[in-house]
Amino acid sequence: MAVRQRRYSKEELARRGQELYESGIQQQVEVGNDGKIVAIDIETGAFEVDENIVPATNRLFEQYPDAQPWVIRIGHRAVYHFGARNLKKNL
Repeated sequence: MAVRQRRYSKEELARRGQELYESGIQQQVEVGNDGKIVAIDIETGAFEVDENIVPATNRLFEQYPDAQPWVIRIGHRAVYHFGARNLKKNL
């Protein structure tokens, strides 16, 4: 298995990925795919949609072995949610 190296900082990866998503990919994938994952190669703009991260990124790597993938969950601000949504206690 090839070892892939990141060529961009986390911040640059996120900035470029979000920019690509908002500038055209979002409109192509939004309808009927809420909650699915989109993996975007930030260098080519190629993308793959799947229920899970691994299959989406694997298909991207099959097409572009040197891809620099960034992922987002369609219809959400983040791929995963950690912690409680509401910290207020109901008394």
